[in-house]
Amino acid sequence: MAFSVVMPALEMAQESGKLIAWRKKEGDRVAKGEPLLEIETDKAVVELEAPADGLLVGIKAAAGADVPVGQTIAWIVVPGETPPLESAPSTATAPRASHPEAKPAPTPAHDASGPALPSRVKISPKARRLAKELKVDIAAVRGSGPEGEILASDIEASAAVDRPASKVRNLELPGSVGRVMAERTTQSWTTVPHFFVSREIDAAALQDYRNRIAAAMEPSDAGAALTKMVRITHTDLLVALVAHVLLRHPRLNASWSAEGIRIHDHVNMGIAIAVNDGVVAAVIPNAHSATLAQIASRRVELTERAFAGKLRPADISDATFTISNLGMYHVDQFSALIAPPQAAVLAVGAIADRVVAINGWPAVRPRMTLTLSCDHRVADGARAALFLNDLAEAVRQPGKSLG
Repeated sequence: MAFSVVMPALEMAQESGKLIAWRKKEGDRVAKGEPLLEIETDKAVVELEAPADGLLVGIKAAAGADVPVGQTIAWIVVPGETPPLESAPSTATAPRASHPEAKPAPTPAHDASGPALPSRVKISPKARRLAKELKVDIAAVRGSGPEGEILASDIEASAAVDRPASKVRNLELPGSVGRVMAERTTQSWTTVPHFFVSREIDAAALQDYRNRIAAAMEPSDAGAALTKMVRITHTDLLVALVAHVLLRHPRLNASWSAEGIRIHDHVNMGIAIAVNDGVVAAVIPNAHSATLAQIASRRVELTERAFAGKLRPADISDATFTISNLGMYHVDQFSALIAPPQAAVLAVGAIADRVVAINGWPAVRPRMTLTLSCDHRVADGARAALFLNDLAEAVRQPGKSLG
């Protein structure tokens, strides 16, 4: 049975995706779940996995092509099987011995629209495309990424140096990621009726709980060489606490659509991760039933793949709620934009010592500010306030809340 490889829809209102690179070539044997190709979505470069075991045949799109969502771009078949005729490519998938000239021409190192790009330079796919757009010679660019890899930010910096000051001031957001982020944030702000509710809460118990967990997870000297622990962060704790509280506030764990409000019975928690070219909302599925260790491990994996540009479709799909934490950047308070069709997003500020009144006396306590952004079509101010009340209580008693 032939299995089609199609361009997936990974973001709301996505109409097409850019094929970055094939991991396999025509006729190669592939295994189900093996990385097959890389595509660029609205906010990330994503690895697409093979849907089945077999041979990759009938490749219809080359690297760099913009492909409509849902279009078949290749097939996976068993040996001896051929892809459906109506989906076969217009040119032969294998060269004929009697017509050597029919072989596909090798991909040129560069085109007339940009400078030659050396093939052995370590450079991210986004940076390579951006170099072509901005006509930057990558041989003259020094990479700031791991092992000297050239990143998109390096290309932008080089382009800014090479251009006159008047043009630098008017330079538009380069690359499809920047443009799409601008479009999506505009769409969110202009189509979703936002309202915001803030609450400053005591974070002493949260800090103490995290410290106790860290101490309990410290490996002994005898087992240190065999033990690899994932550090539990405040974000991990908040993911777990928010997920548990959301189960009691289903209108905030919901989606808005033309058909009305859709309530979810599970919590797929999106966490905002800042990468070189923007922000990626990676997803921890079923966060309400995951352990802290599972949440932390998943966060580490997502962060590593996000920075490497290797996120998979499942990594950024189907979030029902999002947390954006800027505490590590020393931001006290901010408001985040909702990612449609989600109904809400929680913005988390830094934990900082503040003077507060305790039983009528001044005291210094670690405090943090949480700001909930809500879609007014799905929830109202009272529901938002009750959610923050329950979340504040959960943060005051994290051990009890997480069982």
